[in-house]
Amino acid sequence: MRILYYDWDEFNGEDCRDAMRRLGHQVDVFKLDMHGFDLTQEMDEKIRGLCEKKGDDGRKFYDLLFSFDFFPNISEACQKYEMSYVSWVFDCPHYTLDSHVTNNPVNRIFVFDSVLYKKMLGKGVSTVRYSPLGVNDKRLTELCKSLDEETEGEIIYEHDVSFLGNLYDNEFNFYDQVGFLPPELKGYTDAIIKAQEQVFGQDFFTVESIYPQEKLKELRKYINFENSGNYEIDYDNVMIDILRKKVTVNERYDILAEMGKRFDTVLYTMPGTKPIDGVCNLGIASYTEKMPRVFHRSKVNLNITLRSIISGVPLRVLDILAAGGFLITNYQAEIAEFFEDGTDLVMAYTPDDMIQKTAYYLEHDEERKQIALNGQRKVFEKFAYTKLLPIILDEGGTEV
Repeated sequence: MRILYYDWDEFNGEDCRDAMRRLGHQVDVFKLDMHGFDLTQEMDEKIRGLCEKKGDDGRKFYDLLFSFDFFPNISEACQKYEMSYVSWVFDCPHYTLDSHVTNNPVNRIFVFDSVLYKKMLGKGVSTVRYSPLGVNDKRLTELCKSLDEETEGEIIYEHDVSFLGNLYDNEFNFYDQVGFLPPELKGYTDAIIKAQEQVFGQDFFTVESIYPQEKLKELRKYINFENSGNYEIDYDNVMIDILRKKVTVNERYDILAEMGKRFDTVLYTMPGTKPIDGVCNLGIASYTEKMPRVFHRSKVNLNITLRSIISGVPLRVLDILAAGGFLITNYQAEIAEFFEDGTDLVMAYTPDDMIQKTAYYLEHDEERKQIALNGQRKVFEKFAYTKLLPIILDEGGTEV
């Protein structure tokens, strides 16, 4: 298969392209000067030239155009020039999925969260498919082998407890930027946010008896969204995502603060993050080099899922396990579906449960090491790009 790959400098692009090539596909990369999601004349002409390229047999040279995440302007161009467009979405939320062009017949849009998948089907999006995210088993197997050879087969741990991810205590924490909310509404909303922090794997904001629709309508009076007319955005859901982000901000900070009181705890995150007492902020870890080393050489790696991911397996979970790291994660429905708790990884059901299980596994080295080995084996068996891409490129996905 000849694949036209749109490269927007996404961190996992080379891993995916490597797997495509190992599967025997020809992969040609192109880039676009993209500002926003309108189809400019320059973009149209470039994509047209690529889509209309002919092979020696006179037929179209490329079989499909591929991108991570969904780009409405690329879909629009592919529709014009009759090129299949396969997109694999790893961002959540990803509001371009509310575009008018998601139902273009050329699209095959893959999402990794089954709740989102079913929601899009319910909205009449016939082009959506479901697939979990993937990892490059070849690169990570070689990297883990190299790390172990450095220490003659013994893992030399650099950290006891590690978390790698964004704390969102910046311009992306939109809830704290709201200038005014009536005291009663703010008090009720803050109480639900606080309660949500204590329960993993359930979404309080979509339960009518917990957070009624009337509360959302009232919030909308004080928070305005720009409507370009190019999308069919569910602004109630955008509002809920703002609240979910605030939950994530609070629980990541609070869990790490408690970890810092008890254990040697480090954080790898974006510059400008507010300091947390007892937690050493070591800055950014590059995806292909530093990050897997951190995961491999931390006794306990944490996953605290962004609350906009309702049921899916976050890429962080797969990255930790693929690097041979031991993982304690919040409960998620699809994590429980794909992995065995206590065998492949460890799931926590509340923040306190996460802290207690961290204490336990820091004291039980052999159990921890065996679980890490099992988790890596499971990820390579089920989530390697070479296992998922044949479905995504050829078969059009699976139903859940």
